[in-house]
Amino acid sequence: PSAALPSPQPAARPELSERSPTEQRLMEDQRFSDSLIDEDPQTALEGLNGALEQTSDNAELYCQRAYAHILLKNYTSAVDDAKKAIELQPNFALAYLRTGIAEYHLENFTSSHEAFAAGQKIDDSESTFQVWIKRCEESLGLNKDTGSATGKQAASANVKYDWYQTESQVIVTILVKNTTKDDVNIQFEERMLHAAIKLPSGEDFNLETHLLHPIDPQQSTFKILSSKIEIKMRKTEAIRWEKLEGEGAQACVKHFTPSQYPSSSHYTKNWDKLVVDIKEEEKNEKLEGDAALNKLFQQIYSDGSDEVKRAMNKSFMESGGTVLSTNWMDVGKRKVDVSPPDDAEWKKF
Repeated sequence: PSAALPSPQPAARPELSERSPTEQRLMEDQRFSDSLIDEDPQTALEGLNGALEQTSDNAELYCQRAYAHILLKNYTSAVDDAKKAIELQPNFALAYLRTGIAEYHLENFTSSHEAFAAGQKIDDSESTFQVWIKRCEESLGLNKDTGSATGKQAASANVKYDWYQTESQVIVTILVKNTTKDDVNIQFEERMLHAAIKLPSGEDFNLETHLLHPIDPQQSTFKILSSKIEIKMRKTEAIRWEKLEGEGAQACVKHFTPSQYPSSSHYTKNWDKLVVDIKEEEKNEKLEGDAALNKLFQQIYSDGSDEVKRAMNKSFMESGGTVLSTNWMDVGKRKVDVSPPDDAEWKKF
């Protein structure tokens, strides 16, 4: 008699160690946060599909799945999920935002505008709504004075601004003359630039820009000049920005090429010359006190020979930061002792 064939065994599930870090975190965090979806939208989408099979009345899960669809450019599916979230939770402002973003990418600008306006009524503290409302109105060719925020944008339409970038910074130039420190309020967030300026005419100029990539707010600065306001935002990564603003969809990340600087201007500019001018300006900037001393030390180290650099490193490290010598013939033969100032006492922690 013939031997019985063994019954087929079910496929083994992947062990926990075989799962990707994103998959493991998705299993641990069933809330599906934006940061996890950003890491791997496709994996997050599959996890959200599974979660919604277990419960079909969770507005937050539908809203997060809409976000995953937006990142994957499945805009029609994103609209469906975001509207389902609104159906389950009518006062869900984030769902209105994602409905509007998806409709905007489908070029349904009227529907997009309506979604953003409805979301803004629910949460008027979220400035992103106003940024998108302005975009929709520009796409629809509207120029309406329908409220205080829109009115401010219309009143300041004659103020021009431009932007360019270096490997480490994004620079926004606002062409406003004769402003004072009291007239200018610039604030930085990781993905937002806020600029509020009182013009010499008495009008208000407001610029609310949702940035394409994150910046370092602590390392970002602005300078008020006689003919313009120059805003320098420090990049967190040395990548080339395709545009200044962005929201919702993943940006196309490209390696930075110094000869290519995207700009809002229609004219060709010699950006390499501008970068040289900026570096020269920073080099000639007059500093005072500790800042000037630190700059001097940095310049000595930068221009020094290998022996000078070794001497500075060795003396600084061995003396606990109390001695900085450039003489390698001296410090290379001995251990540099701690030598605090006369009015200070050295303590080892």
